[in-house]
This record gives sequence, C-alpha cells and structure tokens, in this order.
Amino acid sequence: MNNKGLARRKIRYRIRKRISGTSETPRLSVFRSNSDIYAQLIDDNSGTTLASANSRQKDIAAQKSPKTDKSKMVGESIAKKAIELGIKKVVFDRGGYIYHGRVKAVAEGAREGGLDF
Repeated sequence: MNNKGLARRKIRYRIRKRISGTSETPRLSVFRSNSDIYAQLIDDNSGTTLASANSRQKDIAAQKSPKTDKSKMVGESIAKKAIELGIKKVVFDRGGYIYHGRVKAVAEGAREGGLDF
C-alpha cells in the first residue's frame, strides 16, 4: 500500500477509537472517491446502516454542477432521510479525509438539512 493510503488508514483508525454511533446518535460516515461521494448513517452498536445517500442517485447525478455542489446535495439528502427516521443529532466521521472541500460540503449540507453535530 502506498504511503498516502497507509496514512489515511491510520488516521481513520485513530478517529474510530474516539467516536461511535448509537441508534439515537448514529455516526455520519463519509467516503470520497475521485468521482463520487457517499454518506451513511451507521449504528455501531448493532452494526447496521440506517440510511445512505450518494452522488450517484438519479436526482443528484442528473444535475450538471461541480462535485462540491453535488456533495452538498448529498448532505441535504442524508439529513432529509435522517429527519424522516426521527434522528436529529449525529456524530460526524470524516473518514480520514481532511475537513475541506467536498467533505466539508457534505457536513454543511447536512447541517442545513437540520442535523446537529
């Protein structure tokens, strides 16, 4: 594995030691690929995914906008799904990525959608 991937894995493990999600306050996990971004609400106690959203969904992918704008839409989409499940508070897991750019856009979109973290 390259040094960049190894460094991200170490950061991800360090973050996961400190935070975990419950059914009342799930973990909002973000994965960023080169072309898309994915977000999940995870209950770590039972090991289940409560809701998910990504930039490949038809309504988001149909928009011709930059990746940062699509990331914000993903945050708003996951917030809407969380509100429908009765979840207001989450724990944000940036997944070893720097809180900047698309990861930050997901967080801002989720906050605008009504989530608190």
